[in-house]
Amino acid sequence: MFKKILIANRGEIALRVISACREMGIKTVAVYSEADEHSLHVRFADQDVCIGPARSADSYLSVPAIISAAEITGADAIHPGYGFLSESAYLAEVCEACHIKFIGPDPNAIRLLGDKARARRAMKKAGVPVLPGSDGPLQSEEQAIKVAKEIGLPVIIKAVAGGGGRGMRIVHSLDDLAKNVKMATREAEAAFGNGDVYLEKYVVAPRHIEIQVMGDHHGNVVHLGERECSIQRRHQKLLEEAPSVAITEKQRRRLGATVVDAAKAVQYSNAGTFEFIMDQTGHFYFLEVNTRLQVEHPVTECITGIDIVKEQIRVAAGERLSVRQSDIEFRGHAIECRINAEDPDTFVPSPGVIHAFSTPGGPGVRVDTYAHSECTVSPYYDSLVAKIITWGRDRNEAIARMRRTLEMTVVDGIKTTIPLQLRILAEPDFVAGKLSTAFMERFAQPDAAAAAKKLAESA
Repeated sequence: MFKKILIANRGEIALRVISACREMGIKTVAVYSEADEHSLHVRFADQDVCIGPARSADSYLSVPAIISAAEITGADAIHPGYGFLSESAYLAEVCEACHIKFIGPDPNAIRLLGDKARARRAMKKAGVPVLPGSDGPLQSEEQAIKVAKEIGLPVIIKAVAGGGGRGMRIVHSLDDLAKNVKMATREAEAAFGNGDVYLEKYVVAPRHIEIQVMGDHHGNVVHLGERECSIQRRHQKLLEEAPSVAITEKQRRRLGATVVDAAKAVQYSNAGTFEFIMDQTGHFYFLEVNTRLQVEHPVTECITGIDIVKEQIRVAAGERLSVRQSDIEFRGHAIECRINAEDPDTFVPSPGVIHAFSTPGGPGVRVDTYAHSECTVSPYYDSLVAKIITWGRDRNEAIARMRRTLEMTVVDGIKTTIPLQLRILAEPDFVAGKLSTAFMERFAQPDAAAAAKKLAESA
């Protein structure tokens, strides 16, 4: 087992990894930018190293700085968390060269599955259902038009190296296709340094369903069930739950077995998430694989009782998975609300100092956060302040616990998305489980005049 792990991240996920390491008796190293000098992950780690100024490119995204920090502190492994360098095949390769264990999949798997066109081909070969579309990156606008005619409109253009909705365009008319291919290519090049895009059939208002997997280096792979992630704004998830009310036990077993076989086909190890869309007829289609720990992993932990971060660490150390598929049971229902430092109506970021911070406890409540009274929410990084997770014996109890937890949460000094989350939880369609990726359209289009007034008042 590892003696010391460096966490190449910040905020709540850095604290989450530190907590797992403490329970396992493993020392930790926190890295931080100048903006995060007084953060809780720095306070609670056994050692800490400043790796650069506030700008991510000069700190949390700097491979040389992170490797240097690991070497000078004697860390024998690096946990990347999520975001930043968590899906960097380059970091994984450098770790390998420096005899430091990367807690994640091997570089070949990261590179294969990080290229969405290659991943699509690999999944199709492994028997995973994929949407009709181009066989690899588009070579010309003429090819895009040809493929669109064959599969029918609407279509969606996606960046091969994409994520977070960047380099993504939905097209309803052949007349608009060529210009959208150009725009998507430019966006992809600017965002990822890779302008390749591909084309797929667009499914209107699907559900977003993902399957959590864990694999070891001995050929064992298990799935930990599905998560429903349909509540999104601009392809960014706001609320997640497990299990999905739309999935039957038969579907769960079938989809889980398909994903396990696909993971074995690409020799996948450590934690990963296979993402799908589910159309209104109940058919699933592959979207992508996230080769890392997910923000929403706590809901899976709540219903399975499996600590995914500890499992990641054990697997990276060469141990076998601690559970077999037959050992895994799903109990109750869990919901996660992402609390972001944003205006709940306009979604304008709201960084600043939190003057008072308090969250209630009680049965079935978990809070993952770096926030505390008089802490600063930095304008330099993601706006996520806290993740509130509730568990109940059934979905209704999980919803009731989430409502009372949000209502009793105090965050003074900045604006947060808590009022929006409460509106979502009270929406009859949400309560009834009638979800799709179009759900947020009713909330995400505030009256323009009201939004302008709010912006003026905050200026």
